[in-house]
Amino acid sequence: MSSFKKVLVTGGAGYVGSVLVPRLLAQGYAVKVLDLFIYGEKVFDEVKSNPKLELVKGDIRDQELVKQSVQGCDAVIHLACISNDPSVELNPDLSRTINFEAFGPLVALSKAAGVKRFVFASSGSVYGVSDDPDVTEEHPLVPVSLYNKYKAMCEPVLLKEQSPGFTTVIVRPATICGYSPRQRLDLTVNILTNHAVNTDKITVFGGSQMRPNLHMQDMVDLYLLLLDVPDAVIAGQIFNAAYQNFSVSETAEVVKSVVQKEVSGKEKLQIVTTPSDDIRSYHISSAKIRKVLGFVPKRTIEDGAKDLIAAFRNGKLPDSMSDMHYFNIKMMKSIDLK
Repeated sequence: MSSFKKVLVTGGAGYVGSVLVPRLLAQGYAVKVLDLFIYGEKVFDEVKSNPKLELVKGDIRDQELVKQSVQGCDAVIHLACISNDPSVELNPDLSRTINFEAFGPLVALSKAAGVKRFVFASSGSVYGVSDDPDVTEEHPLVPVSLYNKYKAMCEPVLLKEQSPGFTTVIVRPATICGYSPRQRLDLTVNILTNHAVNTDKITVFGGSQMRPNLHMQDMVDLYLLLLDVPDAVIAGQIFNAAYQNFSVSETAEVVKSVVQKEVSGKEKLQIVTTPSDDIRSYHISSAKIRKVLGFVPKRTIEDGAKDLIAAFRNGKLPDSMSDMHYFNIKMMKSIDLK
């Protein structure tokens, strides 16, 4: 394990965070979670009795709370944000305050509190639309939505604070797939699997758009690795993190094949294609992270779909076509966060 003892995970009760936090605890870290807990605290039912877990309910925009939260922490993994394009567009002002304006103070307060390492979850979608066969970290950022734009705007804010004793690193993840206690069913592989298991057809919006994918457990493996490597290896660095770059149509074919093998009665499963105004399309290169960190994902889209099928089978995802807890935009509309 690394020399760090205590990690603050902002947005730790979210889709990735609720898988990451138990893994951090299992590795022996003390973990503090700062989150609004919009989706509830049930995500931590299996670890809430762990004395090394501290849950702080609050807003990342509350600088006094942030100041208290970073105290005593060696590392910060910043996941908190209004996530996905529709949720951001729902209330652009709210999204700007949370996804961008709160970021600089969080970084400054972390540095002032003696945090030694700051890991920022940016997004592979900051590249927007690119015909480049392999988009590297040096590729121009051409965000096509406010969500991507705010992620891109945060990156230089963090990098300029890089200094001895305050190691900063940025990850640009692909679209995550797979099961989580705080399940999202509004991400490509997860949407397709949900529809394939629970209806007779998979609806593909567009289809030709290239999208990189990464399994949830690989994403978590990477965050653990970023706490473990020496400062000099990652200081001030940006890393793409992806595995399979498929078109949405190709992804649908993979999901269809998995579901037909795993779920009885799905022999007639159809793929229906409809137009989409989502033009994001890019093919991410993960050569740098493989070379510098030796990070090679171990899991596939098929594994992500199988995880979800198992969760459906075990009753972990009830009302998956209608419960708003699985869909960020529905939840954001219902709570009317200010």
